Amino acid sequence: MPAAKYEAIYEQLRRSIEAREYEGSLPSEHRLTERFHCSRNTVRRAVARLVEEGFVQSVHGKGVLILRRLPVEKQLLISGIESMEEAAARNHLSLATKVVYFAEVFADKNLSALTGFPEGSPLYHLRRVRYLNGEALILDENYFLRDVVRGLTPEIAEASVYAYVEGTLGESIVTTQRRYTVGPCTELDRKYIALGERNCMAVVTSWTYNADGVLFEHTQSRHHPDRFVFYGLVQRRKKP
Repeated sequence: MPAAKYEAIYEQLRRSIEAREYEGSLPSEHRLTERFHCSRNTVRRAVARLVEEGFVQSVHGKGVLILRRLPVEKQLLISGIESMEEAAARNHLSLATKVVYFAEVFADKNLSALTGFPEGSPLYHLRRVRYLNGEALILDENYFLRDVVRGLTPEIAEASVYAYVEGTLGESIVTTQRRYTVGPCTELDRKYIALGERNCMAVVTSWTYNADGVLFEHTQSRHHPDRFVFYGLVQRRKKP
């Protein structure tokens, strides 16, 4: 079945949920197949994505219930791996990225301890400012392994590194480990982000691995504290 079909249904249902067009639950599966002129399996795939993203919950005997939603603006995922381009599109925000520093370096002892890359690893070192709806809100400090992210340029980095890695290089992005902290503002933070009298930044540090288990990205993403919103969907495990 064409992926575009169920994805289009997902998008329409998501917009309807956000617009509060449904009271309490989605229409029945039968009604949705009639509305979208598609099979039950296509509807189920669209609904499964809504479940995965926390819009709805399937309850036996009650149908597909709509969950109370937090405001969607500027929310990033704790539980998933997505690029800023994907997050901005999902939140209906305009995104612009400016590369303010780009260099090729080798990991010395200190950089190896900071990032996790072995000493001597050839790396791309980038500094990128992320603008959401025209406002500079995030400062990214990126290190990419040159052996994996081959041929990276500032122009590619201002578009989407992940799209380049997956689409052009054919690499798989599989696992990310993240650490969430709050830290003091730096001179670089104040240079690129309008912080006023604020003296701290929300900091997300991540280590990302490909299908071979190779660390290929270390990023410290520094967020404006007033705009920092992450969310995740978790379920309680049943006791054995």
